[in-house]
Amino acid sequence: MIRVQADDFDLGQEVAALRRGRSDIGAVASFLGLVRDMAPEGSKTAACDQAMTLEHYPGMTEKMLADIEAKAHERWPLQASLIIHRYGRLLPGDQIVLVACASPHRQAAFEACEFLMDWLKTKAPFWKLEEVGGQGQWVDARESDEAAAARWTHD
Repeated sequence: MIRVQADDFDLGQEVAALRRGRSDIGAVASFLGLVRDMAPEGSKTAACDQAMTLEHYPGMTEKMLADIEAKAHERWPLQASLIIHRYGRLLPGDQIVLVACASPHRQAAFEACEFLMDWLKTKAPFWKLEEVGGQGQWVDARESDEAAAARWTHD
């Protein structure tokens, strides 16, 4: 299941819904991404003077997330999966993303969850604007994210 939304979500309720009515699930692995304090180390910029704005292309984003999710289901024995990604203006401590994978066994759940996050960070069309102390800067892709995603293409 894929959801791209401005509204916050409840981790416990989402995982409970993923499992509801299923007795064949032996493991659920999840990743919860949060907006972190973006002020430079040693800075006195308060959290209330920081924000991250996430933008996306509706329709295109959901399609890409669905393609990534389908690849995970091809590679691992998953009974269910969930990707929730927020957009809009978020503050430090706010939830950004939830990825959860349900499988009969923990290794498949862990690996699929990690795969989804690695690919989501590099393939999903989201743009991040970090605001600190009234100054905004678009976030570039990191080489470490690209390297993490690339390791899944060599399996």
